[in-house]
Amino acid sequence: MKIHSLASSLLLATLCSACGDSSTSTILSTDSALASKEALGQKLFFDTNLSSPAGQACASCHDPAHSFADPDTQFPTSEGANAGRFDERHTLSIAYALYTPAFHFDDTTGGYVGGQFSDGRAKNLLAQAQSPFLDQMEMANPDPGSVIAKVQASTYASLMEQVYGQAIFSEVATAYTSIADAIAAFERTSLFHPFDAKYDHYLAGKATLSTQEAYGLQLFNDPGKGNCATCHTSTAANDTPPLFTNFTYANLGLPTNHDIPLPPDLDAMDFRDYGLGGRPDMPPSERGKFKVPTLRNTAKTAPYGHNGLFKDLREVVDFHNTRDVSAGRWELPEVAENLDTRVGNLGLTDAEVDAIVAFLQTLSDGYTP
Repeated sequence: MKIHSLASSLLLATLCSACGDSSTSTILSTDSALASKEALGQKLFFDTNLSSPAGQACASCHDPAHSFADPDTQFPTSEGANAGRFDERHTLSIAYALYTPAFHFDDTTGGYVGGQFSDGRAKNLLAQAQSPFLDQMEMANPDPGSVIAKVQASTYASLMEQVYGQAIFSEVATAYTSIADAIAAFERTSLFHPFDAKYDHYLAGKATLSTQEAYGLQLFNDPGKGNCATCHTSTAANDTPPLFTNFTYANLGLPTNHDIPLPPDLDAMDFRDYGLGGRPDMPPSERGKFKVPTLRNTAKTAPYGHNGLFKDLREVVDFHNTRDVSAGRWELPEVAENLDTRVGNLGLTDAEVDAIVAFLQTLSDGYTP
């Protein structure tokens, strides 16, 4: 998959030109050593030569012009470096991913929290950055050594040596971890978490919500109506603005998406994505559960759901509202076990659904008062 849009290409060129000169970049650290690591991570993130075959970069499915989600909405899930091979899950935006806690079991809530990917299989950003290079549905490299060879042959190999030492390419495991470490450093820069949505300006007293948006916020926070904030936390924590997720896991009961182009080795009739519960280290009580996503930039990151089932924002809000009460409208859940009962019969009117959607649109970054 390539980065498709002209806007994306222009932004990519601008960002990459800044990699070589931190003085012209607004996203790199003022600390020179950290800035060099971030610049290296930036080059790695946009390098389309690091897939097999060449042509796909991290940015191909995490495009900054599309809030770090997949710009190609033609299919519900993302196409990998090999044409015609698609992942089984919708690509999550990695904006604000640095705030996700490491995967762990929370004794207080009695559930799992955090981790990267929708099933939390990568404990943190470092682990996450190592995975796509070797995933056969993504960048499809055969082994870490092949990735390292490509980086060593790149125009920025000297920057890799500057950041991690002259001998960095001599040991495969260390070099591969260092590549992921640099990408993770780039993903921690302010480019990925600007906190400049209309709602941020509203919290700062620099913008006013419309009547509909304000009503949507009220419904969003009301446990007797929308009840959205129960999982999509709307309050600040530790001096961090609201992230609109509590990083827990839930089975919303999404039906199977029959439009996913499954690989030949999977039978579409029998396929079930068990999410967190599909991991070999998880019990059956976790089947069907996926990580609660942040709602920041959600208006820009369609399609929705772990399987890309919903094509627009209103549809997914309406599903939360009517899953259990619109007979025949929604197919049965793909995984009926462990169904979350906090959604499905919210009793919202069409006008109230529209109000919540209007509020969610205020969470898109790039707002100008």
